[in-house]
Amino acid sequence: MLKKTFKKSFRIIFRVGLVAAAAILLIRILFMATASPKTFSQEEAPARRVAIVFGAQVRRDGTPSAVLRDRVQTAVALYHSGKVEKLLMSGDNRFEDYNEPESMRQYALTIGMPDSDIVLDYAGRRTYDTCYRAKEIFGVDSAILVTQGFHLPRSLFLCKAFGIDVVGVESENYYYLKRSRLIWNTRELFATVQSVLDVYLLQPLPVLGEPEPIFQ
Repeated sequence: MLKKTFKKSFRIIFRVGLVAAAAILLIRILFMATASPKTFSQEEAPARRVAIVFGAQVRRDGTPSAVLRDRVQTAVALYHSGKVEKLLMSGDNRFEDYNEPESMRQYALTIGMPDSDIVLDYAGRRTYDTCYRAKEIFGVDSAILVTQGFHLPRSLFLCKAFGIDVVGVESENYYYLKRSRLIWNTRELFATVQSVLDVYLLQPLPVLGEPEPIFQ
């Protein structure tokens, strides 16, 4: 009797797991399909006044990781080609010795970006926070989103959810190992579901403050 109960429970759990996995995968596929017509190359991207550059890991010495350098390089290239007027660099700075926005700024300066056209958001702890604050704090209504391809669908969804007219440009200046891409895309499956929950159900408030509009 106990053995039969165990087998029945296992089958139920297994089927529920399959349904959940299929739902997660379906959401990811829908996000990617929706993002595709909104994703452009650097050359073909429509002009916007602002590019939002999403934060990523910073090394112990404060220099940006390859992923973050890639994003900054792409954004600076958009600036120099006249596609955008300002770069909004948003990342995590919740700890004194960890500062993604400043790391991005310092690297951008070394590759020819004028400091006067860089705006830093120190409270972009998550993609959700970056998009929310871009609208509510920095007054961004339209932007080019700069990040890697695996991250663009979620970024486009979130910024659009907060009322920002967005397109995306993929950062692809470096070659990334297949293992790294697999890890990132696997994580993105669950992050995508979390973004849906955040927008439609949980609606968490990020760190806020006084408005600091980029353009008066």
